[in-house]
Amino acid sequence: MKKNTYTFRKLINDIHLWLGIGSGIIIFLVCFSGTILAFEHEIKDIFSSETKINETENKKSVTDLIDIVKNSNKGFVTGLSIPNSTDKAYTFSVKKSMKERRGSSVLVNPYSGALQTVEKTSADAFLFSMFKLHRWLLLDSKIGRPIVGIATIIFLILSITGIILWFPRKLKWKNLKPGLKIKTDANWKRINHDLHNTLGFYACIFIVIMGITGLCWSFEGYRNGLGNLIGTKIFNRSTPKIKPSNTQKDSISVDEVIKIANKTLNYNGTLSVTLPNKKNNYYSFRKTNTNNWSPVTTDKVYIDTSGQLLAVDIFNNKPLNVKIAALIKPIHTGEIFGTTSKILYFIACLIGTSLPITGTIIWINKLKKKKKRN
Repeated sequence: MKKNTYTFRKLINDIHLWLGIGSGIIIFLVCFSGTILAFEHEIKDIFSSETKINETENKKSVTDLIDIVKNSNKGFVTGLSIPNSTDKAYTFSVKKSMKERRGSSVLVNPYSGALQTVEKTSADAFLFSMFKLHRWLLLDSKIGRPIVGIATIIFLILSITGIILWFPRKLKWKNLKPGLKIKTDANWKRINHDLHNTLGFYACIFIVIMGITGLCWSFEGYRNGLGNLIGTKIFNRSTPKIKPSNTQKDSISVDEVIKIANKTLNYNGTLSVTLPNKKNNYYSFRKTNTNNWSPVTTDKVYIDTSGQLLAVDIFNNKPLNVKIAALIKPIHTGEIFGTTSKILYFIACLIGTSLPITGTIIWINKLKKKKKRN
């Protein structure tokens, strides 16, 4: 008789099994919420009220639109977003007080000046619950954040051990081929095994990417360490060092400043404007190129109230490591390449949601089989 030796493969199998059982429910909840959040903006758009814009020759200036919002007693304007399309409303950011963190949004018809406050819908409340579930398991952030972080680390280990177990002992094509497809004509136990084994293999690379980037929100030490590794700060929201204008020139209108910004960033895209305030006495512009390789990369321009160009920050001119650091969030959420990457992430998250279920069923079936043998 051959002695039952404890091999490396058995060790990997045990690590995969017991870590999976111990973290299964948390991984299920995090992946389930992530699946829904993959199309967060699209879901919000479905439930939000649509503002129909009828184009006319008399398009109002941004200065006039700001005055209209001010006179509506909705608060003071902190910024606005000008869409690339002429049949869409402008979105104004409004605050009642400087103490407000986010403020509210008001849609304004650029032709008629009609206002519409953006109201929160049931979809907003539901998606915010999914966000809290995804990040903190609906717990206090100080408690939920590290739990999700530890579960993410475990999921990364499960992905690595799962790939090791996916490869057969003898690396031949005839042995690899069954792991690449689901045998739909087999019994339900075999189908369940294939769903776990095969789908896990295909989703693994996306799960690893989501895990590596996701840990940036869970652990500050990890985020700083990753920043040190790539040579730049993660989530760097600092603005370029802007030298104030030495010469005292007369201020120009916001419409004239917008023309300068669009001339500097001479391409089609949505333009976001942050108006001057007590802290920063200059205009800050962000613009997204409609024809760019990614819908989330933005170029920035800073302009004095007199129209003097203070700084230009072009995304494509940045070093590679700075680009990667700036794209951590869209890489994690799947927004990096727009709809295509969102669909891939949605499928990967859906598979990730199923893995604790199919894995648990495999374990139960093995226990039953072992019990029968005994």
